Amino acid sequence: MNRELQTIIVEVEKAVVGKREVIEKILMALLADGHVLLDDIPGVGKTTLAVALSRTLGLTYNRIQFTPDVLPSDIVGFSIYNKDSGCFEYKSGVVSNTNLLLGDEINRTSSKTQSALLEAMEERQVTVDGTTYPLQKPFAVIATQNNVGTAGTQLLPYAQMDRFLVRLSIGYPDYEAQMSILRDRQSTDPIGSVAQVVTRDDVLRMQAEVRAVTAKDSILDYITRLAMASREHPMVEVGISPRGTLFLDRMAKAHAYLEGRDYVTGGDVQAIFHDVCAHRAILNQKSRLSGGTVTQVLNELLETVEVPDRRQA
Repeated sequence: MNRELQTIIVEVEKAVVGKREVIEKILMALLADGHVLLDDIPGVGKTTLAVALSRTLGLTYNRIQFTPDVLPSDIVGFSIYNKDSGCFEYKSGVVSNTNLLLGDEINRTSSKTQSALLEAMEERQVTVDGTTYPLQKPFAVIATQNNVGTAGTQLLPYAQMDRFLVRLSIGYPDYEAQMSILRDRQSTDPIGSVAQVVTRDDVLRMQAEVRAVTAKDSILDYITRLAMASREHPMVEVGISPRGTLFLDRMAKAHAYLEGRDYVTGGDVQAIFHDVCAHRAILNQKSRLSGGTVTQVLNELLETVEVPDRRQA
């Protein structure tokens, strides 16, 4: 593994115990310049993970708790008239002046507010009263959805789900991790011991290095064939989108970078395939009624679509 990234992961693990795989995947998503959707129950450490990552990476951090009364202007900002100057002045929203934003329980706010956040995610800028304001670089969103107590929530529509690079779940800790969490928090909060090990400029450099990772035509062909097969699968109503294929490429490059390589293999694509594609494939009604699952379909695609030979990749 890339030694610099190994140091980052070890530092984050001071606060988030027993979840190395999730930490690695979120770090890969950030280096691929993407956003993360966490589908999980309350209390498993989503906020702690976001804070620990921002500290370790030297990024500015902000958090917004989504509720039904949160407005789009809370996200993008608004203009207010200054009677002394006789001009309208821009007051920034929560996405401004931050590198890592935790949007907690995004499904509890209105569709209009969800759209305001996702526009900022896509364009890396906000427009208020005809004036465009660029966001800081890097800019990443970790949004959460709870699958408990969903009454009155607004599920993200497919077009908005598709903008997230990956959808992940932290899950419960195992016995050893739970014991470590209890021991570590008897007198202090471990988040205070998390130290910065790289700078914001280092993150931008690593993002550029990820973009420079080589994906040969054989890999691009493999990604294309996986996407086409998903669209033609008899159980699938909506397959992997063109944006999804681009995200597969970016995330596979990040996986190769994490492994210390400057080229992508078919194994890199397979390693991140479920995380990138599980929220993009929609089963048809017949498949849902017969008990089919997206995981089943994705596994079948990985088994049936030919992987490029390593020498070709």
